[in-house]
Amino acid sequence: MSREPEERTPEIALVGDLTEHESELTDRLLDVEPGGDCLIYFDSPGGSPYCAMSLMTLIRIRGLRATGIVTGECSSAALWPFAACQRRLVTPCSVMLFHPMRWQSEENVGLAEAAEWARHFGQLEKDMDALLADLFGASREMMDKWINPGKYVSGAELAAAGMAELVPFHALGDLGELITPSSNGQPRRGAKLKQRV
Repeated sequence: MSREPEERTPEIALVGDLTEHESELTDRLLDVEPGGDCLIYFDSPGGSPYCAMSLMTLIRIRGLRATGIVTGECSSAALWPFAACQRRLVTPCSVMLFHPMRWQSEENVGLAEAAEWARHFGQLEKDMDALLADLFGASREMMDKWINPGKYVSGAELAAAGMAELVPFHALGDLGELITPSSNGQPRRGAKLKQRV
């Protein structure tokens, strides 16, 4: 009797500017069945805060059991979808830039519209900073220290703050065992990796 091959966990690469790849990333997330497992690899300097909110909302509203892995950089707007992942893995050289939101308009707008946009963006910034702290399970005071005026945070620092799991470089070969879901849907934790972390 032949056994059916085990279904492979969907893998999504979130690389480069979020805004430039929003449509593709949205499609890839929608390809994962609601409540399903997926791996999301991050190497992004960020992008539009609206794009970040949309990707984060898709992950959460569809109940995806996402494991986020920062392979290089996960900065600015990319932090929101990363924070929405159930598990977050970083290496010692992973880099995250926390900073106040930036906005720009390439269109000619009137003074009243610009004033309204500034008011809206100021409120959006406060709400998103609070949400980021909640997603990471961090205090808003600590998050504010990282965001204002802006701080580069290493993978080791993020893990020390309890916001991610640190995977040393010598253990990366065992990562497949660490992130492969078991039959009960929970990630397997390789004994070898556990001892060396």
